[in-house]
Amino acid sequence: MKQQRVDYQVVPYPKIKRWMAVTYRSAQHKPMIHGLIEVDVTRARTFLREHKAHTGESLSFTAFIMACLAQAVDENKSVQAFRKGSKRLIVFEDVDVGTPIERGVAGIWPAIPYTVRAANRKTFREIHQEIRAAQAQDVTTAFKAFLFLPTLLFRIGWWVMWWMSGRYPQLMKKYWGTVGLTAVGMFGKGAGWGIPLPGQTLMITLGGIGEKPGVVDGQIALRDYLSLTISFDHDIIDGAPAARFTGRLKELIESGYGLDDATVEPELAVASGSVQAERK
Repeated sequence: MKQQRVDYQVVPYPKIKRWMAVTYRSAQHKPMIHGLIEVDVTRARTFLREHKAHTGESLSFTAFIMACLAQAVDENKSVQAFRKGSKRLIVFEDVDVGTPIERGVAGIWPAIPYTVRAANRKTFREIHQEIRAAQAQDVTTAFKAFLFLPTLLFRIGWWVMWWMSGRYPQLMKKYWGTVGLTAVGMFGKGAGWGIPLPGQTLMITLGGIGEKPGVVDGQIALRDYLSLTISFDHDIIDGAPAARFTGRLKELIESGYGLDDATVEPELAVASGSVQAERK
């Protein structure tokens, strides 16, 4: 008998990925609106390159965008409002930015949500250092007990928590932050936008960075443009406030907001940069 050739392999689907699939489905009903814009990040990228050449330290581009985002939200906190039941909104004072960060769990590196608390009260450097510390963290011990939990029980518990978060927004803030930021452009070169899964009232997705001509002080020059997606829950945010917020965020990024806070003594930066790999 002729033996049939097997042209595939069966590999495990990690439990933590199964759990994440459950969380993604729960938010798909939100009426999100998306704005796809280009932002000139030449000033920021030039600063980061020069800083690395001078000190040896690789500063996080994502941390820079997060600092700009936190400032823009701090100036217009209505964009991070949450519904409390059907008749009220809760507007938080602190800007807690939730972002997925690859961290070690039982030998794999899934993107696990991490929240930078009160980012509106932190400098770019403080946010950078917090992200680097989170990237180096192995959270296997913290997740060890949960990894034995059956997926069915997790699914039930998650839906209960999701239902409660619609009535008690403090739960959403505690576990996922008040705004979301994710970066997909690090996986490739060139321009390109990403559309996020629904989550918080405000979601920022960093896409690719492409080089093209731009006008600066009346002169044409090659510039670096970030493909940026800004997503709002249209149940809460209307078009005009969304446009004003978008304009302010773009202004902060293009002006290099907070970069002066990154300046440190070269010898300290070299010591830090020699042990930290740039992932974002």
